[in-house]
Amino acid sequence: MTTDDKRPSDIRIRKQSRLLLLHYEGGEALELPFELLRVYSPSAEVRGHGMGPGTLQTGKRDVLVTGAEMVGNYALKLSFSDGHDSGLFTWSYLLELGREKDRYWQEYLERLDREGGSRDGSVRYH
Repeated sequence: MTTDDKRPSDIRIRKQSRLLLLHYEGGEALELPFELLRVYSPSAEVRGHGMGPGTLQTGKRDVLVTGAEMVGNYALKLSFSDGHDSGLFTWSYLLELGREKDRYWQEYLERLDREGGSRDGSVRYH
């Protein structure tokens, strides 16, 4: 098992702060906002079925993680308050999201701006 596909030693869902907390052996800890997890869900609904940026997710500012289920030894299946539950977050993908959170967040905000989307759900027109 490489460093980048190891399973967290502790997983916590913090609904009040809207964070998924992942702790790893050796002391690394990652905080993943629910909104980031939802808009970067590795599902076909979000990513699309081919190449390209996938479907822009809007109105996810207040989304909650309502459940988490281990899938074998390789992934976490998250359920969200908007009914989405089809993405399998592999351990390596969760590490990447956590370590590159700022970059992913910036890319999401730029795409919302470019495509007229909103974190609160309403579409803005330029």
